Amino acid sequence: MSQNLNNEEKELLESYENDEWVSISEDVNKYKAAAKNTFKKNKRVNIRISEVDLELLQERALIEGLPYQTLMSSVLHKYVTGRLSSNI
Repeated sequence: MSQNLNNEEKELLESYENDEWVSISEDVNKYKAAAKNTFKKNKRVNIRISEVDLELLQERALIEGLPYQTLMSSVLHKYVTGRLSSNI
């Protein structure tokens, strides 16, 4: 089996066989909880935006493969948590 491996794959296999890998299950659970809380929808908000902005938002959501309301919620979440980067 190891004959068909490239150098990187051989290094990974050797590392694994030498028990150099560490479980990160605690980190995974922490990130799963954060992701779940990020998209928890427990409040309803109604807003008025221009038709053009809504169409652009829906177009962007289609490109991203998301429902437009999910995209809108994500953008708002990133903004209020200071993680929204600006291209200005």
